[in-house]
Amino acid sequence: MSNEIEPGLDAGDAAVYHERCRPQFHFTARRNALNAPNGLVYYQGEYHMFFQHNPMGNSWGNMTWGHAVSTDLVTWRQLDNAICPDNLGTIYSGSAVVDHTNTAGFQTGSDPVIVAMYTAAGGSSKESEGQPFTQCLAYSNDRGRTLTKYSGNPVLPHVVGENRDPKVMWYAPGGFWVMALFLDLDSFALFTSPNMKHWKRIQTITLPGSSECPDFFPLPVQSSPDDERWVFMAASGHYLVGRFDGTEFAVTAGAFQIDHGSNFYAGQTFSDIPAADGRRIQIAWMAGGVYPGMPFNQQMSFPCELTLRCTPSGLRLFRLPVKEIASLVETEIEWHDLIVVPGENPLAHIQADLLDISVEITCEQQSIFGFRIDGAEIRYSALDRTLSCLSKAFKRESEDTNMTLRILADRTSIEIFVDHGRTVLSFCVTPSDAQPTLEFFAEDAPVNVAALEVRILRSIWQNT
Repeated sequence: MSNEIEPGLDAGDAAVYHERCRPQFHFTARRNALNAPNGLVYYQGEYHMFFQHNPMGNSWGNMTWGHAVSTDLVTWRQLDNAICPDNLGTIYSGSAVVDHTNTAGFQTGSDPVIVAMYTAAGGSSKESEGQPFTQCLAYSNDRGRTLTKYSGNPVLPHVVGENRDPKVMWYAPGGFWVMALFLDLDSFALFTSPNMKHWKRIQTITLPGSSECPDFFPLPVQSSPDDERWVFMAASGHYLVGRFDGTEFAVTAGAFQIDHGSNFYAGQTFSDIPAADGRRIQIAWMAGGVYPGMPFNQQMSFPCELTLRCTPSGLRLFRLPVKEIASLVETEIEWHDLIVVPGENPLAHIQADLLDISVEITCEQQSIFGFRIDGAEIRYSALDRTLSCLSKAFKRESEDTNMTLRILADRTSIEIFVDHGRTVLSFCVTPSDAQPTLEFFAEDAPVNVAALEVRILRSIWQNT
C-alpha cells in the first residue's frame, strides 16, 4: 500500500510522517492527538483501526473516532474521521464487527455491513449537557468509508456512573451477540442481544485495580486446540482466564498482567479475522509518550499475536509481534555461538534507529548482560533473574536456563518480549539528537550467545 502524503495536507507538508520524533513503524495520526484503539475489524482484505482522536488539537478532548486502514497490519493509511460528536455526547471508545447475517437490519446491498458500537459521552460537550453516558450504534455499507448513526440511539440506556467502552463479539454456539462493558470503579458487565439493538444484562465481573476498555474473546490453548478458553481483559492489561457458555463467564485463573512496562494501555483485539488465518491480533495505546514539537501526539503499539499457552505456573497469555513485520526488513545481520566478554560490543558498527532484535542466551548464574539502545538500557541479571529497563524491574517467570529476548526499537518506543512473549514490557522514549547508538554488553563475566539477529527496518511511511 502506498502511504503518500494524503489529500488535505497543506503544500509544503512533505516532511509529515518523517519528523525526528515521529515513530516510523508504529501508527500515529498525521496531526493532533490520539489515544485508545477502537473498532478493530477485518473486512474484505482490509484491517480497520478506528481510534480515539482529537481532530482539533494536540491534547485530549473533542473525542471523535479517527480511522485508518491497512492491507498488511504494517502500513497504514489514515482516512476521514468516522464518527463525530452530537447532542448525545462526544464519541468515546467501542468496537466494530461484521454483521454477516444482517441481524441488525442495516444491510442495503449484497455485502455484509460493518456495525460499530460506541459510547456517547453525555455531558462531555456543551451540546450534550445534561445527557448521561449511553451506548450507541453506527453502521457502514461502503467498506467502512462512512458510518451512519442509528436513528434509534442509544441502544443501551445509562446503567451506572460513566459506563462506557462496549466490546461486542458474536457468540456462534448461541447465535447471539455478547457485549462487555465497563460500569464503574472496578466493575464490568456482560450483556447479550439478538440484534445489537436490545440488550440483556447477564453477569457482573469484578477485576480489582482495573477499569475501562474491556476486551473479551475466545482463545484455544496452544497445545490443545480443542480446549477453548475465554479471556477477559481491562485497559490496564490485567486479565482473567475462564470458560464461557453464553450465560456465564466462569473464571478459572487470574488476574494476570499482560504487560509490565510503563506505556501499555487499552489493548483491543481484531474481530472477524478469517478462520483460515485464525490469529488473535492486538493493538494497544502506548500511553504517556512525549513528542516535543510534533504536529501529533501519542502512538499505537505494534500489532501483536496473542496465544494462550500452558506454563508450569498455569495458563498464560503470550504476546509477540505479528509475522508481517518481516516485510519491513532492509538488512539482517546474524551471529551464532558468540562469546561476548566484558568491554566488547559486537554491535558497535550498527547505526540505526528502527530495529527488530532477537537474542538467545545461556544464562549462567553470574551472567549480567543487556542492550543499550540510544541511551536506554535493558539489563538482565541471572543471579536474581531480574530484567530492568528505564523505571521498571521485573523478575523473570521462566526457570529455563536459556533465555530469549525480542526487542522492537522505534524512534520513540521500545517493546521487549521475554521468553517467546511470556513477559512483555512496553516503553515510550524520546529520541536524542545524536546519532543513534546500539550496544550489546556483558558485565563481570563472558556471556554465551547462542544466536543474535539484528534486523534494520524501513519506515512504513515510505512510498512503496
